[in-house]
Amino acid sequence: MPIIESKYSPPFLFRNGYISTIYPNMIRTVKNVFQKRERIPLDDGDFIDLDWSSSTTPNSKNVAVIIHGLEGNGQRQYVLGLTKHLNNNGWDSVAMNLRNCSGEVNRLYRSYHAGVSEDLDYIIQHILKTYSYSNISLCGFSLGGNIMLKYLGENHESVKEIKSAVAVSVPCDLYNSLLEINKPSNYIYQRRFINHLKAKLYQRQILFPKKLSISDIKNCKSLIDIDNLYTSKSHGYQNAMDYYSKCSSKQFIKYIQTPTLILNAKNDSFLGDRCYPIEESNTNKKVFLEIPDYGGHVGFYLPNNIYYNELRTLEFFKTITL
Repeated sequence: MPIIESKYSPPFLFRNGYISTIYPNMIRTVKNVFQKRERIPLDDGDFIDLDWSSSTTPNSKNVAVIIHGLEGNGQRQYVLGLTKHLNNNGWDSVAMNLRNCSGEVNRLYRSYHAGVSEDLDYIIQHILKTYSYSNISLCGFSLGGNIMLKYLGENHESVKEIKSAVAVSVPCDLYNSLLEINKPSNYIYQRRFINHLKAKLYQRQILFPKKLSISDIKNCKSLIDIDNLYTSKSHGYQNAMDYYSKCSSKQFIKYIQTPTLILNAKNDSFLGDRCYPIEESNTNKKVFLEIPDYGGHVGFYLPNNIYYNELRTLEFFKTITL
């Protein structure tokens, strides 16, 4: 579909991409969201934790599956904000904590990455077998959006209950996004990601000392170092570039048959030019691309604490399902 003209117009201060990125993650607080955890055992011996939140409408037939971003979890404010808005408008929601992101170290040497569409499929199959929802919709943030788009492209005809999907601030080209994050203007974000990921690698080294050494972890100075050392190898890829190439969702967008909205802000400092799938959206009638001038990375601030991406997600879900 042609690019959608965006109506997002934040207050002047939040037209700055860095402010709109930092504020929701460091200052925003979403209250009165009640979650119940369900642990799903996986066939490979591992587990995934789901955080369920019920709507104000009893016995809702609508459920939204929410997938967080890099080093996120089901308690991040952007997840809680969307959860609360959906719950208040008749939708149950379930936040999928990717492996090793729910507060407990997962059991296997592998964990999660930007292309683990098989884990998302496992959770969707679990929901279909266990619950009676007639409408499943998906929302993925950042890395979670990449997973979601890849999944939809791979499974474009297999799950009729999936009615709609929204991807927010998606690095559709993983290497292109990495190059942007490596820029000096993103140094604070880059260091934060590296420190979080290395801390988890040190935990993993204790459990798997023959596969990881402390010195190898110390020598990781960048995100691509971590992806070369661990992310790629532990998940069956040759190296970081092989992982980026095979898992970038941009190549899967042309196959998507589920109505899908991609919301990527023009001033998102994590996204390079190749992360805006203009050509792919123009040639696929099921994919809608909205590129607001503002919003930063998973920002989209609005004064009433219901953010623009939350309004658009519910609006898109309703438009498609009604």
